[in-house]
Amino acid sequence: MFIFDLLGGLVGLAVVVLIIGLVSGNLFYVVKQQHAVIIERLGKFHTIVGAGFHVKIPFIDRKAATVSLRTMKNGFDIDVKTEDNVTIGLEVSAQYHVSYEMGNAPQESGVYKSYYMLQQPVAQMRDFITDALRSSIPVYTLDEVFAKKDDIAKDVNATVSEQMNEYGFTLVSTLITKIALPAEVEDSMNQINAAQRTKAAAQDLAEADRIRRVTEAKAEAEAMEKAGEGIANQRKAIAIGIKDSLETIQETGVGNDEANQLFMFTQWTEMMNEFAKSGRASTVVLPTDFTQSAGMFEQMLAASQANDSAPVPVAPPVPPVDPRA
Repeated sequence: MFIFDLLGGLVGLAVVVLIIGLVSGNLFYVVKQQHAVIIERLGKFHTIVGAGFHVKIPFIDRKAATVSLRTMKNGFDIDVKTEDNVTIGLEVSAQYHVSYEMGNAPQESGVYKSYYMLQQPVAQMRDFITDALRSSIPVYTLDEVFAKKDDIAKDVNATVSEQMNEYGFTLVSTLITKIALPAEVEDSMNQINAAQRTKAAAQDLAEADRIRRVTEAKAEAEAMEKAGEGIANQRKAIAIGIKDSLETIQETGVGNDEANQLFMFTQWTEMMNEFAKSGRASTVVLPTDFTQSAGMFEQMLAASQANDSAPVPVAPPVPPVDPRA
């Protein structure tokens, strides 16, 4: 009889607890996808449950924490100094999530470590990233920081990821999204870049002018060469024509001296015609005897050479005329 009374009391107690649990909502719970819930029993870690429908003992079990397993992102502003003593501001973006490793026991899982081992994981991660950047940036100059920022970010990510893994977090990536410079440094860099662009433009213009001059010189040289060839061919043709003309004249029975004089007279006549056609002459004095033309030609040539090399003579002053003479 006592046993039945005891069983009845336990059943009644269970019914009361069930009713209270249903009323208070402390009996059943649902865990969302990509989340995990840490259950403590009487204040002590009990188990980790994943997504789905679960039951716990009211007033004995409690949900200590709901841990998100999704990848999260945080941004940090960090000031560092380069090797050339320039203080720059870095905007760093870190992507991380709670480690998916379960381990051999629940206490070795990433969910357990992320909740019980580190109280402020974001602040701790910022400190790790700041320390890593301030250790690596000072070995680079400002220009090298701009050129190698991706490599620096990879090295920082590898270092900090190993440190955060001890606390149950996986650092997916660390990105340096912006490098902020002091105003005076930025102005100096802009001036340097402008000067370099001006120098490059001047060099390009000078090179273009040199190419133009070389091209013109080559073209002029080729033109002079062609002109020389033309003159040579012309003179050759003239010589052949003279030879043929003399041979034709001699075939008529005219002697060599007479043929030469006739040819010279013909050439002289043609020259005077061309001279008159030019329009730049006003008076032409011809000798009465054509045999004197060669001597006159030599005198004109000598006078021309003398005018080119010697100063123009000045006539002596005329003495005053004596009225008594």
